[in-house]
Amino acid sequence: MTREDDIGRFYSLLSRLEDRVGGKQILENCTGYMDWPDRGVYFFYASDEACETTDCLRITRIGTHAVSEGSSTSLWDRLRTHRGAVSGTYENGGNHRGSVFRKRIGEAIIDRDELNEAYPEWGNGSTAKRDLRLEELEMEQQVSGYLRELPFLWLNVDDEPSADSQRAYIERNTIALLSNYQQEPIDSRSDDWLGKYSRSEKIRQSGLWNVNHVDETYDPSFLDTFEEYIKETSSP
Repeated sequence: MTREDDIGRFYSLLSRLEDRVGGKQILENCTGYMDWPDRGVYFFYASDEACETTDCLRITRIGTHAVSEGSSTSLWDRLRTHRGAVSGTYENGGNHRGSVFRKRIGEAIIDRDELNEAYPEWGNGSTAKRDLRLEELEMEQQVSGYLRELPFLWLNVDDEPSADSQRAYIERNTIALLSNYQQEPIDSRSDDWLGKYSRSEKIRQSGLWNVNHVDETYDPSFLDTFEEYIKETSSP
């Protein structure tokens, strides 16, 4: 089987997963009251780009959570951090220092729109005081506007937190499979994909909002594991 064949199988499995959960979601419509699995892997799609060989939307970000032993972070905790605040002082904004996904999207918007002078501290440090967060609020809102409209699916993989967890295994291999970094591209991004403005060469070349694992070799047998966990996943 070629990489192209494995990518085709992966998207076929995603279609099966979509049927299991009743369709893709967008974060704009999601809440913590939905019946999310405690732990899992999530797959964000580009909202306006189809695969070259099918009419399905193209995956643009893969992620998981709680891969450090003892971590108690849930799937919804991670998704909520990406979504950002829906009310309060930072309404429709968020905290990019708590979400690498938000940080990377913001960097790309800043560089694309030449806003570096307006947001010189974007991404600096792991925390920020209230005044700085308010100065960055407009950009956080732009990030939320972009991210909350990306369709996504999730896979229920409820194993214990560990770097050797099945969630980490599926995340790592999915990224390696779909990444175009330093290899013959399959399903190349369009020239106007926001990630083309990323400060990370790995994001620009891989076609994913991921940095880790984009330069690794995937294990084709992970697709069998993926298929088994689809049976454990249901609608929230």
